[in-house]
Amino acid sequence: MKRVSFAEFGGPDVLRLEEDAERPHAGPGRIRIAVRAAGVNPVDWRLREGQVLGAHPITLPAGVGLDAAGVVDEVGEGVEGVAVGDRVFGEGAATYAEFAVLSAWARMPGGLTFEEAAGYPSVVETALRVIHEVGVRPGQTLLVSGASGGVGSAVLQIARERGITVIGLAGAANQDYLRGLGALATTYGEGWVEGVRRLGPVEGALDLAGSGVIRELVELTGDPGKVVSIADLTAPEHGVRFSGVAGSVPAALAEAADLIARGRLHIPVEKAYPLAEAAAAHIDSQAGHTRGRRVITI
Repeated sequence: MKRVSFAEFGGPDVLRLEEDAERPHAGPGRIRIAVRAAGVNPVDWRLREGQVLGAHPITLPAGVGLDAAGVVDEVGEGVEGVAVGDRVFGEGAATYAEFAVLSAWARMPGGLTFEEAAGYPSVVETALRVIHEVGVRPGQTLLVSGASGGVGSAVLQIARERGITVIGLAGAANQDYLRGLGALATTYGEGWVEGVRRLGPVEGALDLAGSGVIRELVELTGDPGKVVSIADLTAPEHGVRFSGVAGSVPAALAEAADLIARGRLHIPVEKAYPLAEAAAAHIDSQAGHTRGRRVITI
């Protein structure tokens, strides 16, 4: 089978397309899918660079990718409620490939394409986790830096569903996109802190882009304990929690499927790349300014 892998840590150029990789098999409690699309997440290129992320230890050579959507091809021992031929989306390992093993999954909601479905698993788990960790309650206001990306798009919609007001920080080109998701929108640049203050006090803040704004987020909330980052590894130096360990992925997938089915959650696919262009997908992901999701199509 074809898969993308890397044998050394480094930039996008270390990625290689293998033409005859061995197919993985579904062990106990796992399923294998014929991958139709794989999600592109910042964690993918962080791991490729060799960043130490405890939740995802790497042994070289390694495959790439955590999220995928596809058709069940093999069911492991002890797995119930899913059969060969079912359309699912979920999280696993080495998903930039024609076949991948998933450790958590859910049936795809009706009406979703494989490309759309592949963009949800890690994104929704992360969004649900950081909303819980930051502790903002219904009726309060949450500030989100990097609000137009995949996780930001999910946070805005889930927070709105829970009665939380969101102020979204993103580039100038994405202001209308944020407003369309129900956020109060503002952009970076000189005087942005005062711009946020004009929109109202905030009870919590999320750093989703790693744009070097931790100090300002702490200033705006008045308490480093009210700020959570998923993107700035220096956050603990400022007393801010860095959130990098996933919670319950099956529960997140179930909630995502419910929200999608009820029309309360939609994350657009900004761009889809063929498997052979995984390096380009990583370059674009690292550049930021994403509106929604990027995916690999198989």
